[in-house]
Amino acid sequence: MGKRMAMMGAGALGGYAGGYFAHNGEDVTLIDFWPEHIETIRAKGLDLDGVTDPEKFVVKTAKTLHYKDLDTLKNQPPFDIIFITVKSYDTERVTKAIAPYLAKDGFMVSLQNCWNEDTIAAIVGKERTVGTIASSISVELYGPGRIRRMAEKGGATHTVFRVGEIDGRITDRVNELVKMFSNIDSAKATTNLQGERWTKLTQNGMSNGICASTGLTGAACDNNDTIRRFAIQVAGESIRVGRALGLKLEKMGKFMPDQLEKASAGDSIVLAEVEQIMKTRKAANPRANIQRPSMAQDMEKGRKTEIEFMNGLIVRKGKEVGIATPANEKLVQAVLSVETGKMKASPAVLGG
Repeated sequence: MGKRMAMMGAGALGGYAGGYFAHNGEDVTLIDFWPEHIETIRAKGLDLDGVTDPEKFVVKTAKTLHYKDLDTLKNQPPFDIIFITVKSYDTERVTKAIAPYLAKDGFMVSLQNCWNEDTIAAIVGKERTVGTIASSISVELYGPGRIRRMAEKGGATHTVFRVGEIDGRITDRVNELVKMFSNIDSAKATTNLQGERWTKLTQNGMSNGICASTGLTGAACDNNDTIRRFAIQVAGESIRVGRALGLKLEKMGKFMPDQLEKASAGDSIVLAEVEQIMKTRKAANPRANIQRPSMAQDMEKGRKTEIEFMNGLIVRKGKEVGIATPANEKLVQAVLSVETGKMKASPAVLGG
């Protein structure tokens, strides 16, 4: 492509994608808040790991920049593409900080959890905003300069990267990004960015906060009867809210939205099917017993969580459309209680 790119946030997902871009010959600068992380990459390279041997390599070609040194960019050419890859609560401030260094014909890409395209678009304009969903990617920043993927690649069985415009058009820049992401894992252009976003929000909503508040891995949550059924309730509420918002929801991992909604509504036959899938779906993953979603990683590190931008958003949107979300409300309070030290992470937090 020959374009100049920046990853605004070089944590688990930003560092993983940015590392692959650099490995594949792209001109990319990794920008991050954590000084030790940047200095380690400069000194030793970015160590990427995965489930298979070909996924394990060290990237030494990525450019790096400390967040505090953003002003040095004014002496450099502007970026053609800026990926926003920070936590949702940092989206507004970092987008404003990096916006002056975006080329006039450049654009930004939200490569994040939650629902951040609107925030970015309010700063740089909808015409300069694209979204990318990374579905079931499971990456972890487990040390300075060290990122590992905890789940196998999607390949032909699961499309990991879904790229789209806010208005649903398939544009040249969307196809350009799809080509780039295809060099990492399976990717596609989508005309349903917002529906894909809510689908991912639902998937994250039924795992991230639950693992964070209980202290359990994803596999352990799936095998705890009480926690598993609570997760299904969380998903069912989110699906009902998404549909009330007029969104078209996509397949959620191994489930269709109707399955989870029916299971959450008490259909015993469908509930049994969903539970059986949940109890066995991670059996083939060699890292299932240590795999933790991003919010659980944040909780362990003492970082602020995205719970208010994830399940909290489901609750707020539910109120807008008149859909009750008691399970999501309970989960938000549980995560905030653990995050603020009022409670200790335990299955008992959610009655498990």
